[in-house]
Amino acid sequence: MSGEKRTKEIGDEAEALAIEYLINLDYEIIEQNFYAKKMGEIDIIAIKDNIYHFIEVKSAKANFDPIYNLTPRKLHRVINSTHYYLKLKNIDTAFCIDAIIIRKDVIDFIENISI
Repeated sequence: MSGEKRTKEIGDEAEALAIEYLINLDYEIIEQNFYAKKMGEIDIIAIKDNIYHFIEVKSAKANFDPIYNLTPRKLHRVINSTHYYLKLKNIDTAFCIDAIIIRKDVIDFIENISI
């Protein structure tokens, strides 16, 4: 199995865990893997208490801490993709950008990472 395919599988598994986690917290999943043209992708879009949450999911194999994959460049792309989504869908409401970091069996949900 190629490394790229395995990385995609790890990412897909992490997103599935993140969605399950969010549903258990009463989030409504609106979209997954929204591609905003050349700006980037939003892993999960969810709503809770009338607030849109644009969620970046990070995970990694072995001993690497996936939080280090949440770089300023990646955050900038998520912010741009979020604004694109809101404009495209003509949505004018409260929103925040969050991250879910998955380390083995531990899930950390970090809200408002763009502040």
